[in-house]
Amino acid sequence: MPKPPNDIFRGVPRRHFLRASAAATLAAMVGGEPRLLGSEQPKLVPKADSMILLWMAGGMAQTETFDPKRYTEYRTGLASSEVLSTFPSIPTAIDGVEISQGLENIAKVLDRGTLIRSHRVGDLGFILHSRHQYHWHTGYPPPQSVAAPHMGAVISRTLGPRNPDIPAFIDIGQNLEIGGESDGIKAFHTAGFLGGEHGPFLIMDPRDAAASTQPSEYLGRSRFLARYEAYKKLVDASPLGASGSDYQRESLARSMENAHRLLNSPASKAFDLSLEPEKSLARYNTGRFGLGCLLARRLVESGARFVEVTTEYIPFRYWDTHENGHSRTVGMKQSIDTPVAQLILDLEQRGLLDRTLVVLASEFGRDMMVEGKPGQTVTEQVKQPEVMTEPKHYGMHRHFTEAGSVLMFGGGVKKGQVYGLTADERPCKIVRDPVTIDDLHATIYTLLGIAPDTSYEVEKRPFYVTNNGKGKAIPALMA
Repeated sequence: MPKPPNDIFRGVPRRHFLRASAAATLAAMVGGEPRLLGSEQPKLVPKADSMILLWMAGGMAQTETFDPKRYTEYRTGLASSEVLSTFPSIPTAIDGVEISQGLENIAKVLDRGTLIRSHRVGDLGFILHSRHQYHWHTGYPPPQSVAAPHMGAVISRTLGPRNPDIPAFIDIGQNLEIGGESDGIKAFHTAGFLGGEHGPFLIMDPRDAAASTQPSEYLGRSRFLARYEAYKKLVDASPLGASGSDYQRESLARSMENAHRLLNSPASKAFDLSLEPEKSLARYNTGRFGLGCLLARRLVESGARFVEVTTEYIPFRYWDTHENGHSRTVGMKQSIDTPVAQLILDLEQRGLLDRTLVVLASEFGRDMMVEGKPGQTVTEQVKQPEVMTEPKHYGMHRHFTEAGSVLMFGGGVKKGQVYGLTADERPCKIVRDPVTIDDLHATIYTLLGIAPDTSYEVEKRPFYVTNNGKGKAIPALMA
């Protein structure tokens, strides 16, 4: 799919991006059926049947997590430029490899997968979280002339469901009404031109997941069924307005049928965390993200194809560490360390890890001094004093798009290795084996049996699963 030049969006105000995102999403509703085009590559043999994406929303600081540098303890009067990491390093299950303090449980399972330290995200100019998340989740930098589908929707449409009673694409943990960048976040939480039936089954809070598969107590079952029948007739009579296509109408109807089937299926029990043994529930219960990891495991066991669990993006909260970066990162580590490690161990114990690809990633990294990529002029979004006078200045407060970290487990991933290298001193640039979004996606799709140049015809043009079909799988990441 031809895309705009890389600089077309540089410096465009936030409202223009959100307006463009909304327009592209609406445009998806008028298209005809996207036709899967033949790939020049031979059919790939999948090494994974399912994928779990653990999304560290907000920009996880790589030097505070999986790529630690020289540790400097806080003191009043410390020069900000002297600080590379605010946590000491700890050993891992891979000999000679260290990660950051506070991730002791993940350190113990690191030998089950690959740690990428050289992930390079796109150069999108002014840094907006929703824009970078859109790029990562769809593989295409915004704006696009069509609504690019989320990776989960591509996998759902291309591979189909593993269990027809379980939604193929399930998204856990993101509130889509967050203010600020909510329209931009909504823009990639869709199936785009692929049709509503391949969009995400959204669960904001895993504790309420069981309720999402049942009629509300207020309606009751009989009124719910009556409304369901009335809505089907409404869709048939007036699908999406005068401009809606038959395909989009039929896809929306199929999504309703899928939801209704789940309502009456024993598979809906997978959504009910109250059925999990108390001891297991306690191991995951570090909050919504931890319980989301448990729900993801239960859903994959029951036949889900793609599950995303997010720490949730809310401006200036969670991984968006513009202030009090060190103390906030302490809390984030506490929320992810045990459940991520437990998820890997549980999948392994159940014999599912070999066929389940687990990826932990974020939209970009962070640094205390550098905004964007070294040597490029980007508007600084936080004022970091040259000398720290209070603890809130201690931590990684700026967006760093030159390098970040990704974890990959199971599903055909090579075990017990670190891939890529960044410099030991600021700016901590990639010095070996950069991994772009295009090539990371190509690797993910290849492991799932989808050729990176697979494409769909939309508006009489090919739209590839990796940007322009040019993503190349990285053999060194695969077993």
